Amino acid sequence: MEITLPKTSTVIAALLRADFTTLWRNRRAVVMTLLVPMIIVFSWKAYVAKAGGAFVLSNAITLGLVAIGLMGYPNSIARDREKGVFQRLRVSPLPLWTIMASRLIVQLGLILLLTVLVFISGYQFDHITMSVGGYACTFVAAIVGGAVYLSLGQVIVGLIQNPESVNSTARLVYFAFIMAGMLGQFEEFSGEFKKAVEWTPYGTVKTILASSLEPAKWDNHTNMALLLTLGYIVVFATLGIKWFKWNTK
Repeated sequence: MEITLPKTSTVIAALLRADFTTLWRNRRAVVMTLLVPMIIVFSWKAYVAKAGGAFVLSNAITLGLVAIGLMGYPNSIARDREKGVFQRLRVSPLPLWTIMASRLIVQLGLILLLTVLVFISGYQFDHITMSVGGYACTFVAAIVGGAVYLSLGQVIVGLIQNPESVNSTARLVYFAFIMAGMLGQFEEFSGEFKKAVEWTPYGTVKTILASSLEPAKWDNHTNMALLLTLGYIVVFATLGIKWFKWNTK
C-alpha cells in the first residue's frame, strides 16, 4: 500500500498553527518580553533631545531582541524537548528542517511585532519620526539582529539539556548582555570599556539598527558592525546546530 506524504506547505501550516497556539497560551511571557523595550522608550524620553531618536529606538529594539532570543526561544525549545515533543515529531514522516523552521518563523513574527510596537511607542510618547526608508531598513536590520540572539539561544539549548539549567543560563547571559550594553552607552565609563561593548553582539546590533533608522549615517563603521554581526550568526548557528540534541537522553 502506497503511503502519500503530506505537502511541505501543509506540514508547515500545521506546525505553525500548533506553535502559534502555544505562543498564545504563553502570552503573559510574550507580553513581558515585549514590555522591556516599551519601558526603555518611555523612560529614556530625556535622551531623545540629547542623543537623538535613533539612539533610543535602536537600544529599545536591541533589548527586545535579546529578550526574544535568550529568554523566549531557548526556554520553549528546552521545555518541548523535555516533554518529548521533538522526539515524536522526529519519528514522523515530516522533514526535520520544517520542525525548526516553524519555530523560527514564529520568532520572526515576534521580532516584527516588537519593531512595530517600538515605532508606535516612540511616535506616540516621544514624538520620534523617521523616514519611510529608515523604517523599512530597520525591519531588515531587526531580523538580522534577532538572528544573532536566536542562534545564541540555540547554542545554549544545544549545550545544556536540563530545562531549568537552560533557563538559568539564559537569564545569566541575558543579564550580562543587558548590563554591559546599557552601561556602555554612558559617558561615565572608560573608553576601553565602551569600545569593547561596541563590538559585542549587543553593540554591533545596536549600531546597525541606529544606522538603519537614519540611512544617511550608514558608514564604514556600520559596515564593519554588519560583517561582525553576520559572523556572530554563522558561528553561533553552526555550533548550535552541531550540538543540538532532539531528546534529553
